[in-house]
Amino acid sequence: MTGTLVLAGTPIGDVADAPPRLATELETADVVAAEDTRRLRRLTQALGIHTTGRVVSYFEGNESARTPELVEALIGGARVLLVTDAGMPSVSDPGYRLVAAAVEKDIKVTAVPGPSAVLTALALSALPVDRFCFEGFLPRKAGERLGRLREVADERRTMVFFEAPHRLDDTLAAMAEVFGADRRAAVCRELTKTYEEVKRGPLGELAIWAAEGVRGEITVVVEGAADSGPEELDAEELVRRVRVREEAGERRKEAIAAVAADAGLPKREVFDAVVAAKNAERTGPAKGKGLS
Repeated sequence: MTGTLVLAGTPIGDVADAPPRLATELETADVVAAEDTRRLRRLTQALGIHTTGRVVSYFEGNESARTPELVEALIGGARVLLVTDAGMPSVSDPGYRLVAAAVEKDIKVTAVPGPSAVLTALALSALPVDRFCFEGFLPRKAGERLGRLREVADERRTMVFFEAPHRLDDTLAAMAEVFGADRRAAVCRELTKTYEEVKRGPLGELAIWAAEGVRGEITVVVEGAADSGPEELDAEELVRRVRVREEAGERRKEAIAAVAADAGLPKREVFDAVVAAKNAERTGPAKGKGLS
């Protein structure tokens, strides 16, 4: 029988947050794959336990090369435990490649739920949490960072980002530029640790605050874009959209209905605009602007 891959969440700060199952898995796993074996050693010491299985490193630099080795161990029946420095494996940490490779071989994959900087920051942000998305780390280069932010400028869900402390001021300034200085956000620093801090406010103010220098591990939560409501279109634009749909093969009735639905308007209003354009075209003043 094949073994089992276990993804285990580790504390993001306070060791007391470690789930009880984590200690059991660390003590009994045949193989423990750790992002940093030194940090793993400190964790087991803090928990007062010892690993009995083989400990190997599994980090970004050797993830591709070591994945086949771990899959072979799983195929051979081993229970392989994957832990990262903090939080859940695969969430901006090593793990995805191993999970995908294990699933491809029909190997069981399970998890020990644990602390999460994403969910902790989201809960503390005081921003809407009914719908959210995780964007991870933004690109380091300024131009690429602006490009990524522009891609999500109209995102209505609350967004969660990770960021390095030495880039926080530039990132917040870029967010204020793209999202608007008044967009609400929260900077969560050193979560669950001694110097935990949550700074809430408009992006513009947070960028000024961060310019003074911020230390620690950072999670940024940003409010989603506001719902601007139905787009306001003049009669000429309504007619143009109907015409585009007709030229694509739609019947006029269906085109009018579709344009009205997209604009959040009664069908009669779009129909009247089409008729008015057609009449104006016949009389000559706006010839070429309406429908034939």
